[in-house]
Amino acid sequence: MESILIANRGEIAVRVIRATKDLGIRSIAIYSELDREAVHTSMADEAWNVGPAPAADSYLNIESILNIARESGAAAIHPGYGFLAENADFAQAVVDNGHIWIGPPPSAIKMMGDKIASRLTAEAAGVAGVPGINEALTSVDQVAVFAEEHGFPVAIKASAGGGGRGLKIAHSSEDLREAFESAAREAEAWFSNPTVYVEKYLENARHIETQVLFDTHGNGVFLGERDCSLQRRHQKLVEECPAPGFTQEERSRVGELSLALGRAAGYESAGTVEFLYSEGEFYFLEMNTRIQVEHTVTEEVFGIDLVVEQIRIADGENLSITETPEPVGHSIEFRINAEDASQGFIPNPGILVRYREPGGPGIRVDSGVVQGSEISQYYDNLIAKLIVTGSDRDQVITRAKRALNEYEIGGVETTIPAHLHILENEDFLAGRVSTRLVEDTMDFSHLERSTAPTLPEDEELAERRLTVEVGGRRFSVKYWANVMTAPGSGKRVAPRRKAPKLSKHGGSAGGDGVVTAPMQGTIVKIHKHAGESIEAGEPACVLEAMKMENEIKAEISGEIVELKVQVGDTVSAGAPLMIIR
Repeated sequence: MESILIANRGEIAVRVIRATKDLGIRSIAIYSELDREAVHTSMADEAWNVGPAPAADSYLNIESILNIARESGAAAIHPGYGFLAENADFAQAVVDNGHIWIGPPPSAIKMMGDKIASRLTAEAAGVAGVPGINEALTSVDQVAVFAEEHGFPVAIKASAGGGGRGLKIAHSSEDLREAFESAAREAEAWFSNPTVYVEKYLENARHIETQVLFDTHGNGVFLGERDCSLQRRHQKLVEECPAPGFTQEERSRVGELSLALGRAAGYESAGTVEFLYSEGEFYFLEMNTRIQVEHTVTEEVFGIDLVVEQIRIADGENLSITETPEPVGHSIEFRINAEDASQGFIPNPGILVRYREPGGPGIRVDSGVVQGSEISQYYDNLIAKLIVTGSDRDQVITRAKRALNEYEIGGVETTIPAHLHILENEDFLAGRVSTRLVEDTMDFSHLERSTAPTLPEDEELAERRLTVEVGGRRFSVKYWANVMTAPGSGKRVAPRRKAPKLSKHGGSAGGDGVVTAPMQGTIVKIHKHAGESIEAGEPACVLEAMKMENEIKAEISGEIVELKVQVGDTVSAGAPLMIIR
């Protein structure tokens, strides 16, 4: 394999590029117009423009990606995670166009990508799933019948989904219709498929996932488990390996289940099997047919490069190991996202005006950003992954506090304060974790928001580079220009100022009754219209940003005297949505 095109962006593109360099393979990056100056484009051996900023026109544009693969002479394509990584049609198109697909067979992606089909496959392999309806829902009435039989809460989930996208929880019959409609909207936004199904929602369960590898010669190996219970909005926040408190018996049992499922699916490459663990029982959730965001902690504990293994498997080689190695030490990954934890973890896109990563023993940072990078509303809000490893869990926690305090990020709110708060939680420290620990027992509203960024004023002559494109391929040209001095240079800068405190509801409706947008996004639903009354704390509308739905609530009671938006409108941060009197 002489060259690999990475059909992705950000930190996972950087991660794959590093693996190709370790193997002496030429790397080919793609980038949207918004990502011209992104880190992954300069790290790759060559980079090609794949289209405009919206993902649908660039990183999800199969035709454009295949054209670049052909023109660049790419021997193989690695999809990373997200975007097209679990798209069976894309995988098949890659193979049909004569390229090597670095991932599982399209048939396995299709089987596991359809969550209803995957549940049926798991049951046939003797792997029990969470009780649910193994068919696509056509109306909310089906959910009501299921809830009456199994009780609340219930989970309405995207059939084509994964990673918590398109997942909504209904705690009562009053929640059913909104949860059903919202899950279908997110499923359509993320996966272009609004199909949803329902299953019982297990409260106070642990989210356990396993890492497996299968080669094309029939060999399979289980590489331990990860605990991913700490979540908000059904999105993982902290992941660790091994799972705290797990016995060898529990580890062996979940490993056997995972290998059985992989073999039943005809799996090849790296894969992740997800379970809920409750009252001594493992319940199958889904199988992620790609490299996982949190694969890093498994690499640290088991000493194996999972991306390199993916590439070797795709090239027809045998697994480098055939038996589960003994884990060494402990590792925890902290997702550093552009989110404001004090405001309910709402996305907070913007420019990184300050950025400095931590270091030292046991510290690894996987990122695809530098100072000046933009965290855009068009893509996921992940900035970086902080991976902390030590001889045991206590040492990791101590190191993590040091590393998180060393991390400097300015210009956007991040999850760093939330992580530091989690590291003081008694239940977390004791290993008593569940999927509801963060949202049900932790209060983040008191966390201070960062100050506004330092604003440089002076200028100096400095070397700069300009990106140009010739025939769609990216080239970098050096030049000299007057530029503003970077923060921390000793030059005079504008004074810092305290950021304003926002509402805990994500929007604002102060004494003047103006409800405003907390971030840039699109209005996807309006609960209340002009002339109707609304109570303080009652949902007013739903704003979609970074493909996540955010409910905007009223802070005062009164009548909506003016509605300034309609469904489908794109609004900027601070834009007025409605006026209450």
